[in-house]
Amino acid sequence: MRVIFRCDPMLVEHLPRPVPARGALPDWLRAMPATAYSAIHGRDIRTLKQCPPVVDAMTYGFMVLLPCDVIVDKGRFSWDWKIPDPVTRNHPRAPLSFHTPGQLAGSPFADPVQAALKFNSFWTIEVEDGWSLFATHPVNREDLPFRLVTGLVDCDRFSDGGINFPAVWKEPEFSGVLSKGTPVAQCFPVPRAAPRLEYEVFDEKRQVAYARTVEDVLSTPGVYRKRFRARRGRAAGE
Repeated sequence: MRVIFRCDPMLVEHLPRPVPARGALPDWLRAMPATAYSAIHGRDIRTLKQCPPVVDAMTYGFMVLLPCDVIVDKGRFSWDWKIPDPVTRNHPRAPLSFHTPGQLAGSPFADPVQAALKFNSFWTIEVEDGWSLFATHPVNREDLPFRLVTGLVDCDRFSDGGINFPAVWKEPEFSGVLSKGTPVAQCFPVPRAAPRLEYEVFDEKRQVAYARTVEDVLSTPGVYRKRFRARRGRAAGE
């Protein structure tokens, strides 16, 4: 899958590039021990760090990064980001803007006194014909003080304008810095063709395979990783 990123020529030296998600893993995951003591089991057991589905989801696709430090003081946002004027008409210069509270009315995100954030895009994104771009909150990143609103954009057609990423700020009393390079959105191309759903009953062979697989997973560490996990290739140029 080929994904093409483009930006204004005046800004190219001032913007962090979107990066493969595996390159934006959080410090807490890197520091997490592989095992931890469980009082229920009476022994050390594996942590999330050894759960391939969790880690694979966090390393899938690519991350769009915050282009500069954003200072947050209990709901007030500011930044000191000196960049050249873009030569492209209607191009943003601010790292974020806002949706008024009324635009979320009736949704679970609605707050009558709090606007929603809109992380502005400085890159256009183009994917292959027949594919769309799925953009969601960075997977398993509950440590971030915002929650991105998931969206799907047909970037095989919409590739001449930037995609903006709406988000809800979760911590109204937060004061600090949202650092440059913070992952804002995790994105991956998805095929637009609808899947065909089929339903079957286990035959005898499937019953045996099910029982054996579950027994192996419960009795032997690393079964999924060693026998079933697909090897994940790196994109060209990494």
